[in-house]
Amino acid sequence: MKKALLIVLAVALAALLAAPVFAGGGGEKSVEKEVTMAFMPGIADPFYFTMEKGVKAKAAELGVKILVGEYPTSWGPEAQVPNLEALMARGGIDMLLIAPTSVDALVAPLKKIYDQGIEVITVDTYLGDGDYSKPSNYSFPLSYIGTDNKLGGKRIAEQLAKMLGEKGKVYVNNTNPDTSSVVDRGNGFKEGIAEFPNMQLVGMDWCMDSEPKAQEQTLAALQKEPGIVGIFGVNVFSAQGSAQAVVNAGLTGAVKICSWDATETLIQMLRDGKIDLVLAQKPAEIGSLAVEWGYKYLTEGAEIPKKVIPGFEFFTRDNVNDPDMKQFIYSK
Repeated sequence: MKKALLIVLAVALAALLAAPVFAGGGGEKSVEKEVTMAFMPGIADPFYFTMEKGVKAKAAELGVKILVGEYPTSWGPEAQVPNLEALMARGGIDMLLIAPTSVDALVAPLKKIYDQGIEVITVDTYLGDGDYSKPSNYSFPLSYIGTDNKLGGKRIAEQLAKMLGEKGKVYVNNTNPDTSSVVDRGNGFKEGIAEFPNMQLVGMDWCMDSEPKAQEQTLAALQKEPGIVGIFGVNVFSAQGSAQAVVNAGLTGAVKICSWDATETLIQMLRDGKIDLVLAQKPAEIGSLAVEWGYKYLTEGAEIPKKVIPGFEFFTRDNVNDPDMKQFIYSK
């Protein structure tokens, strides 16, 4: 009887030793353990709603559990951080996917989360200068997954220059000066316009994601610089506000407008002739890639590239009704 008991204990011990070990912090977690990721968007808008779809679709494919934070109703740390804290308080989270709403103010809250053993990937926006490969107080995220915003801004400048015969005054309505994405778009536009000697950037204002403010600022710019012939609205709020200012000033068609973000509203404004070009990011792909890379890291210990950059597309009046372009329109 004792011998039989010893055999049973030996078999049980062997099975225990062979069982998967769930390691933390080193990227080696067993595929037997359910992976839970949290998604914290930047603001309630079609871009992030579309990103959430990509997150959930890839999570369903891989068997990952997704927790989604409450969408902030305004942009900035004051609105995002309380929602982030409530999301993380739900517990059991292995990885956080987040669009930080400030390059500086989100460093401390995210570092606190990271120090609790939760890995971080930033999507759409980044911390600091976005270079997580060098030692710094903001280098702890595994990766930045999002658009090359500076390149996009430069390409818009080139497209606008072509529309204008490579001459004339242009204006930019931007949003938040401490947010990586829009700062990069503005800087890219500046660089792009500088390559055309007969073009002049006459101003850049910050509307703080307020469409009425963007409208007010654009109207003031048009009055101050009557020679403005082109405008770049760096996101949905600045683009819609700028376009309405041009309509109100009776300058539709005379002032060309390029916008960022292919919302249904902006695409309709393109069809209606109120906007001349729309850059479409790929938010669903960004969300999908974040889940995919995060899953590989947690279950296989895979090394994630410090930057993963999906491309972008341009909507014009020539292709806006093309069935192949429909996939790039953001949706709720």
